[in-house]
Formats: sequence, structure tokens, C-alpha cells
Amino acid sequence: MTGLQVGSDASLIVLVDVSSETERRLVDAAMSDMDRPPLAVLPLRGEALAGPLAGADPDTVVTAVRVAWAPRRPVGHVESGRRRGRLAAAVPALRRRPLAPLQRTALHRDPDRAQVVLAEPATVAELAGRWGGTGSLADFVCHQAGIALDRAERGVVGERVKVPRHVVEAIEASPEFRRELTALAERMECPEEEVHAQARAALEGLVAAVDPAAVEVFTGMFRPLHSRAWDVQADTAGLARLRELNRRHPLVFLPSHRSYVDPLVLADVLAQHDFPRNHVLGGDNLSFWPVGPLAKRAGIVFIRRSFGDDQIYKLAVREYFAFLLAKRFNLEWYMEGGRSRTGKLRPPRHGLLRYVADAVERRRVDDVLLVPVSITYDQLREVSLMAAEQGGAAKRGEGLSWLATYAREQLSTPLGTVHVAFAEPLSLTAALEAGADPADPDARRLTLQKVAFQVAVGINSVTPATATALVTLALLGVRDRALTLAQVRRVVEPLLDYLDERGLPHSGDGLRTFRGVRSVLATLAGQGVVTVYDGGEEPVHAIERGQHLVAAFYRNSAIHHFVDRAIAELVMLRDPVDRWDEAMRLRDQLKFEFFFPERDAYRERLGAELERLDPAWETADGRDVLCRVPLLVAHRVLRSFVDAQLVVAERLAARDPRTPVVEAEFLAECGGVGQQMLLQGRLHGPESLSRELFATALQLAGNLDLVDPGREELARRRQEWAAQVRDVVTRVAVIDELDAAARRETVGVEP
Repeated sequence: MTGLQVGSDASLIVLVDVSSETERRLVDAAMSDMDRPPLAVLPLRGEALAGPLAGADPDTVVTAVRVAWAPRRPVGHVESGRRRGRLAAAVPALRRRPLAPLQRTALHRDPDRAQVVLAEPATVAELAGRWGGTGSLADFVCHQAGIALDRAERGVVGERVKVPRHVVEAIEASPEFRRELTALAERMECPEEEVHAQARAALEGLVAAVDPAAVEVFTGMFRPLHSRAWDVQADTAGLARLRELNRRHPLVFLPSHRSYVDPLVLADVLAQHDFPRNHVLGGDNLSFWPVGPLAKRAGIVFIRRSFGDDQIYKLAVREYFAFLLAKRFNLEWYMEGGRSRTGKLRPPRHGLLRYVADAVERRRVDDVLLVPVSITYDQLREVSLMAAEQGGAAKRGEGLSWLATYAREQLSTPLGTVHVAFAEPLSLTAALEAGADPADPDARRLTLQKVAFQVAVGINSVTPATATALVTLALLGVRDRALTLAQVRRVVEPLLDYLDERGLPHSGDGLRTFRGVRSVLATLAGQGVVTVYDGGEEPVHAIERGQHLVAAFYRNSAIHHFVDRAIAELVMLRDPVDRWDEAMRLRDQLKFEFFFPERDAYRERLGAELERLDPAWETADGRDVLCRVPLLVAHRVLRSFVDAQLVVAERLAARDPRTPVVEAEFLAECGGVGQQMLLQGRLHGPESLSRELFATALQLAGNLDLVDPGREELARRRQEWAAQVRDVVTRVAVIDELDAAARRETVGVEP
């Protein structure tokens, strides 16, 4: 910039934020062309400004200047629209502001790299009006000038470098926060100074920096964990609109969670589209040295996994969220509370959403947009460890040695594609206004539960059925049998037709060819998930022994697209007069596993699915209808879940109703008895022997008031529930028999 124009005839105070003699010369050169000399040129420090500010006229204009350094062009960069090589593209951008001794050399190489930027000016009277009276006016003005300079600097270097500064100090200086602390100290009957000290310690533990240099180091260290393992395919059609919305409102990205690298993948996608870096909330179990301190400077907010009754910590979290959202910084966290162990979405937790809602309801921010994000992997190495945990193995604690092992495994061989997709954002303000009275805690909790549910539905709506998911869906649908290439394809093709007919996302077009099916099977075999026997007429494929939970993880990432169809098939095996009642019973039986809309919307959606089976479904013979359709899925989609429910239901029915249920002991009992039931042929496959599926079934039993101790009436109700679950399992087996009969005479041989 060759000159600075303020556009006012009033007296002018200029605050200068420079870090080297080179930057000083650039600023001096730019200021020499100003339309009038300033009243004072001062460093950006409160003590330097205090005197001149005290004697300034209210109409005096205050502004600030800084040198903004654009990122250095990466090694291998080529102008004129030519693409950089893959290696060059992986090299992180170097430090934005060169070290002081190197700045002259940097300008010699690229004179356009540095620009002097001018903060938006304000009068002394305007600044005094904004000041809350806490601390000195001079310090407040310098803080405001720094924020205005950050905003001006982003015009040169892009939104990616939006950086929060002096956060703890700004929150502590807030009159509202100080009033809250005083009131809390009175309620807790604690000295106010002690509460203030604990609040400051909590804030210092929470507050993350977004230091560009730390971001570059962190990104450079950890990007290979995903960039060498997967090609990233992002559905970015809506990102331009999101970026525009982000100019007015903060965004909260709420992704699905299947891998430790989810935040790294999403960060890369957003950075490539010029979004500022998110403040990513992570469990404090990942804050181990030396990664933790670096991650905290790169925007990772380490937060307790449980707040308990710590009112001071809760207040610190609430104020930190409100500060970030008011300044339009974006947040990111994983509502499932941990990585999915089954492959499908876990029930969302809405505890943190409460603090975002607080910021909206207290008018700290006009609106917050919640962005559901789906992150889905073709292959995932950590699945085998999560599957082992479902079988009862202990989870390995995170630490430096764990990280070294994880990184070594990630860097070994490519794993295909990771798919990233963004659903329509949800207005939290609109959701809260449509909900009940926020003063009613129960009604407010219900509103936030519905919002979290909508986020989960949004994630599912854009989650693609991957080729891996469709192939494992085919292989897990048969028991103690291997399938030829053609048999796998004959299962998969109707699934693809169904997805296409309904306009549902998938990445399985390649499965319409033998080459595509063979490629997916070969990849699964290479990972040890599928075994291949090729000593006969043609190769046959089956799930490898001990790998059923791994295969189910991949399958489960897509089954939400087929749940309505599966329920419709089970409904058709009821008498016509009972079909709607049965549909609602199945909805209730599966509501802890899948996300269903309200009853009226569900009835409409399931009615459309039943129409696809047969327009005359309300009176038609169910078996005849099912024998005619080209696709049956209930046994492939629901069997694991209803089998797990059967184990839990029968263990409860066999239990003395007066004996309390201790969850850990009961789940271990289900695992042991479930293994026996599998060996006896009462369960379809090992994928139902999942600790998480047992836990969800026990949650359903608790919702039915079948867990807490009781008397004979409880024993009777437990027996009734077990009979209901057995009935569903029986009908799933009937669907399996109908499907097998339709395919029995069709032995596929590759042309």
C-alpha cells in the first residue's frame, strides 16, 4: 500500500503495531503519503496511549496500522493456472510473518508479499461509549485496535488466519462475567477471590490459540496420517453458500465420528475453501505431551469429558463459547461423544449444545448455524481395535507410544477414499424460537434433543453408501456360506437400483461391473476382512473368521438408507389389519438404534416405502408381495440388532426380578451367553455379539421399565418382551428364507 487515507478532517491518533525495523520502514513509507499528519503516532500499548487519550477531544479519530504478510508461495508453485505437483501441494504454507532478520530478504524475493493495512477508525467518543468501565480506557482502545487490525489483515491473507487474541483477559474484563462470578460465589458460599481464581484457571485450561505458525507445524506433522492413507473426495457444492453465511453468523460444524483423523480431514477440506480454522473441541485424554501443547496452539480446545457438578467450570465453558461465537469464530465437535464402535451414528449428546443455546438466548449472538457433516471411509485400520473392544477387550489409552503405533499403521498402505459431505445448516435461533418456553428446563432439554436429532438426520442424509458397505452388506447376509463374484453382484445391483430410485448418495457405481466387485473384494481380502477360496471352479468369498464385527462396521455406515425398506418387509408379514400398529411397534423397538421422525412423518415415509413394495399393500398377501420384489433387505439390515436384543431380553427374562442389574456384569453375561447361542445356531452371526449393541438393547429395556428390580409382575413383562423380540427374529428369518429361495437356483458364474 503506497498511502493511507482515513477520510476525516478530525485530529488523528495512529497506533502502530510493528515487530521489526523492516516493518517500521514500510509503515513510515505508507504514512508519509497520508492526506494530513497525525496528532500522535504511538506504539500499540495502553501505557503509551493513556496520556494522549486523556487529553484528546471526543471527536479525535483513532486508528492503527500493521504490516500484513501474505503466505509465502509453496515450493513448486507455478503461476498461470498450472497445477502444482502432489508433493508440493502437500507442503504446508510457511510462516506468514517471516522472522525479523529474514524480512528484507523475503521482500527482495517477493515485493508484493507485505502490505500495510489500516484498521477501521473510530472516534474517542465512540470508543468510550463501547468501554464497559472495567480496566483502563487506553487498554480497551488498544484491544479494540488489535481486533480491527486482525479484520483488516484478513483482507490480505484470507479468512483462514482469523485469530482470537487476549481471550482470558477479555472474558475476565466482561462486566457480565464478573457479575456471574459474584453471584456464583454467594451461592457457593465461597470467597469471591477464590471463585475468580478458579474461573481464571478453568479459562486458561480451556482457551486455545490459533497461532498460524503452530497451525502450520501441527498440520505438517499430522497431515500424512490421512493424506497418505486416503484420497479425499469432498462434496463441496454448498461450501460457497456456507462461506457467505459465515460472514454474518458463526458456524458450528458437527461431524460424524469414526476415526481419530476426522478433525484433520475436515480441517484440510475447509482450509482449501478459505474457511477460518475451527476451534475443535477434544477430550482431555488427547492432551498428552508433546502433542497437547502444540495442538492447543493450533486451535484444539481440550475439554473435560465430564463436568460433574463443577459450576465454576460450567460457567467458564459457557462464557468461552459465548465469546467465540460473538466474535464469529467457528466451533467443531463430535456429538456422538466418541468414535462409533458399530459404524453407524451413535445417539447424539446435546450437553455442549446447551452452551451454544445460552449464547443465543442471552443475545450474545444473533444466530448460530449448525452444520451436519458426514465423514465416511472406504477402509479404516482402527476398526479392528474397536471391534476387539466390542468383544470385551480393554481400550488402549492414548499417549506418545500409542500415537507412534497409530502413525506407523496409518502410513503403511493406502486405504481408498474418505468421503466428506455437508448437509443443510440448521438455524439454532429458529429451532429455539419454535421450541417451548426456555424457562422450562424440561421443555428446553427436549428442544435441544430434537435439534441434535435433526443434526444426526442431516448427517445420515448425506452419508454415501460406499462400495465397501454394499459388498459387506451382501456377504454378511448369508450364514456359513461363501459367494461367487456373480452372486455378490446380484445382491448389490438391486441395492444400487434402490439407492438410485430414491436419489440417495452412494459411491458404488463401479459395482455394476465384475471388475468393480472384484476390486472391492480384493481390497477387503488384503485387509484380512474377507477370505477367498480359489481351489475350485471359481473363487468364492466369505467374511474371514473373527472379522464379522469389522465387516459389520463398514456395512452399518450405510444401513440407515435401507431401514425403512426393512421395516416395510417385516410389516408385510403381519395380517393387513395389524400392519400400521406393527409399524409403530417396530419403530419403538428400534428407536435407540436408528433415527426416526415424529409419528405422523414416519407414517407418511413408511407408507411411501410400502407403496414401492405394492400399491395394494394394505390388503395384499404379504408373502406373495415379498416373493415378487427383486430386493429383500430385512435380514441383511436388522438381524444383528434384533439378535442382540434377543440375548438381552432372554437374559432379563431368566433373571430373578428382585436382583438388581449391574450393567458391566450384565453385559459380560450377555457376551458369554450370546456366544453359546451363536454356537447353537440361535443367532445368525458373530456381528451381533457386540457390547455396544447389548448396551443399546439394555437401554431400550430400561425405557420399557424392565431393568429396575421388581416383583412377579416385572417377571411377566420381561417374558412378554422376550416373546415380542423372538417374534421379530422369526420374521427376519422368514425374509431370509424367501430371499434364499429366490436365489437358490441362480448360481452365478463369471462370464
